[in-house]
Amino acid sequence: MSDIVGVVPDLLEQTGIMLWMVAVSLVLGGIGGLIIGTGLYVTRRGGILQQGAVWWVLNILVNTFRPIPFIILLAALQPVGRLVVGKGIGTEYAVFAIAVAATFGIARIVEQNLVALPAGVIEAARATGASPWRIIRTVIIPESLGPLVLGFTFAVIAIVDMSAVAGLVGGEGLGNWAVTYGYRQFDEVVTWSALVVVVIVVQLIQALGNWLARRIMRR
Repeated sequence: MSDIVGVVPDLLEQTGIMLWMVAVSLVLGGIGGLIIGTGLYVTRRGGILQQGAVWWVLNILVNTFRPIPFIILLAALQPVGRLVVGKGIGTEYAVFAIAVAATFGIARIVEQNLVALPAGVIEAARATGASPWRIIRTVIIPESLGPLVLGFTFAVIAIVDMSAVAGLVGGEGLGNWAVTYGYRQFDEVVTWSALVVVVIVVQLIQALGNWLARRIMRR
């Protein structure tokens, strides 16, 4: 019991850092992913802003970055990170890399959810004379909001997973703490404490996402 009490301060600190990393990465990656994913949907063949060249570029970008294992992307983005955040190591750089990876993953999630929107909804909005940008703001996004919330919930959990790799570039967080002070120092209390907290955080995120999606889809 004394061992568990002894790790609580560090556990809470590193959990807070992990949550900060996840929150910032989600905001940045979520905005970027929503823009790119919506762009893929509206510029595709038959879309309200059909533009083959734009769709082709966006699709290539997503298909290029999304399949790259995060551990490789983390190393490959270091030169870009030095330009954007001023460094290629540390927690700030890890957040930048996670946000980039999340952007392209979320973009595909957004596109897939928007494609499921019934075509009749779009046609009805067109029939009223609404402009494409108005349709995007008032029809496409609101009508797909419930599934999008579930998709973003999946993305948050993936971001939690990516944050555990931050230690490879000198970043902090629960994953780095578990590896450095748990695995490498053979301290099972540290390792299992981190594991339990991650499981609890993921369960809470999933429960919140499910609850929000149900509330939205009932309206």
